[in-house]
Amino acid sequence: MGLVRADIELANARDDALRPMIVNALVDSGALHLCIPQQVADQLDLPVLDRRQVTIADGNSHTVDYVGPIRVRFQNRQCLVGALVLGNETLLGAIPMEDMDVVISPSRQSLTVNPNSPNIAASLAMGFRTSHA
Repeated sequence: MGLVRADIELANARDDALRPMIVNALVDSGALHLCIPQQVADQLDLPVLDRRQVTIADGNSHTVDYVGPIRVRFQNRQCLVGALVLGNETLLGAIPMEDMDVVISPSRQSLTVNPNSPNIAASLAMGFRTSHA
């Protein structure tokens, strides 16, 4: 399978006065987090919430800013996440993909909403019990 890219909308979840951005993100289910370049963090005026030590694909470790909250939208899905400020392009990892219930379609080499739940994102909530009176 080749590289998968998708246009996603990113917005500062705390400041509706700032216009959202549409970015063409690399979709990587092998990565965990949303990663954004510094210029995206600056455009969205995202505050630094923390610093994180991350290991990248080449095995090297780096300490990077963790910013947010960011509202991510793709088609009829959205989620709120933090992002690592890293690299020179946006990378959509597994955590926001799972939260929005989107999947990679290998045959189309594209990101799509989960065909098993096309209208409302589905999620697995472990440990939830209903009370029986």
